[in-house]
Amino acid sequence: MSFKIYNSLSRQKEVFEPITQGHVGMYVCGPTVSGESHLGHARPYITFDVLYRYLMYLGYKVRYVRNITDAGHFEEEGREAEDKISKKAILEKLEPMELVQKYTNLYHWAMLQFNCIEPTIEPTATGHIVEQINMIKKIISEGYAYEVNGSVYFDVKKYAEGHDYGKLSGRVLDDLLETTRLLDGQDEKRDKADFALWKSATPEHIMRWSSPWGDGFPGWHIECSAMATKYLGARFDIHGGGMDLLFPHHESEIAQSTICNHEAPVRYWMHNNMITINGKKMGKSYNNVITLRQLFSGDHPLLSQPIHPMTVRFFILQSHYRSTLDFSSEALVASEKALKRLWEAYENLKNLNAAHEGIAADAELDKQVNTWLNELHDFINDDLSTPKVIANLFEMAPVINGIKDKHIAADSLSAKTITRMQNDFRIFLEDILGLKAVSENDNELFQSIMQLLIDIRKEAKTKKDFVTSDKIRNQLTQMGIMIKDEKDGEMSWTLA
Repeated sequence: MSFKIYNSLSRQKEVFEPITQGHVGMYVCGPTVSGESHLGHARPYITFDVLYRYLMYLGYKVRYVRNITDAGHFEEEGREAEDKISKKAILEKLEPMELVQKYTNLYHWAMLQFNCIEPTIEPTATGHIVEQINMIKKIISEGYAYEVNGSVYFDVKKYAEGHDYGKLSGRVLDDLLETTRLLDGQDEKRDKADFALWKSATPEHIMRWSSPWGDGFPGWHIECSAMATKYLGARFDIHGGGMDLLFPHHESEIAQSTICNHEAPVRYWMHNNMITINGKKMGKSYNNVITLRQLFSGDHPLLSQPIHPMTVRFFILQSHYRSTLDFSSEALVASEKALKRLWEAYENLKNLNAAHEGIAADAELDKQVNTWLNELHDFINDDLSTPKVIANLFEMAPVINGIKDKHIAADSLSAKTITRMQNDFRIFLEDILGLKAVSENDNELFQSIMQLLIDIRKEAKTKKDFVTSDKIRNQLTQMGIMIKDEKDGEMSWTLA
């Protein structure tokens, strides 16, 4: 069965055929590191990690590019243009690059907890200012961008005259022009639908670069176009991201790159759907934004306990990446129990003796198990249907446990089938889904270590050994763990 993926551009499943035989170029929009990674970041990077893993399993040499947005990313829809990095740096009293490094490190740490494979290239926006300026210059020379007061805007209306603007997102330009609100700072545009390629920096703006149009900083959309073109070429195979990026980000990428490179940039567009928390959209107004550190520690009012990173990964993969996914503490706890049951069956399977070489004593059961195994490949080839893959693995768990517990005769399955089960479980659970065992002792061990450090610090303070006391507090602070001295001499800790 051929590998099929749902192409957001054509709105249908298509057989995947790379532009260059044996090679795949894939670009996924990375995080804006103006703040800490949250639950919403988990889904796209786990989703495209599975895609990356599966493409490599199929034998492709994959160049996986996932950027870091560490400059610009100002908003034009709903608020006056602002640079998120600069604004947050001022709030936290940090140099912008200090802020960027802090949140980039936390993002990398979280991806490691999720067992996500690192991309082959991880470019940063600030490292590619020259490429962005050159791309903007070319778009201007083609007649599709204009400069006003040191800012440069893409002429959407002119582009739409000869191109299918809105094809990816399904938006019609005329409707867009009628419904777009007149926002502050947009009066210098020729048209409300135009978007910024470069923004002039005001005197107080921290992050700024020289350009032919004066000091300023890049627009959000041009960053991805420039980096994708540099590392994957004018046209590449797969571009991924969350559904929230369909418009304006990915629609704008198509327009920019098409004008600059004279061809549409991407063959297959893939988008994961959004998440909700207890049925509500995640947002500050609902007080339900859960950072990944809060998720792992359980330090959030909506969580009843710490959630293991593998539980989160498993929970996400239990739903198809194009379906909406609702997080709740109860659902995560149930998912943790389910993963443990499945992993126990996998461990039992690894210990089954496949020495019996005769015909299966239970031909029907042997046939059923092989059907389930065949379907694993069918399901993953059908647009990464991970929920169906997991469901079939669970179907086999009672058979595995039954043989282990001797409720089912050891010779019920042929040696060939048992060997195949052992191989396919490993491939799908570990290699493709990227799951690992969840240790019940992980959180208990962490809690015990923290209690030990607090006890040592209490003893040091009692003995007036403030050097040791401060050393424990300071080093834990550097690791992101805050120790608080209570009035009654007790101590508490939280993840910073």
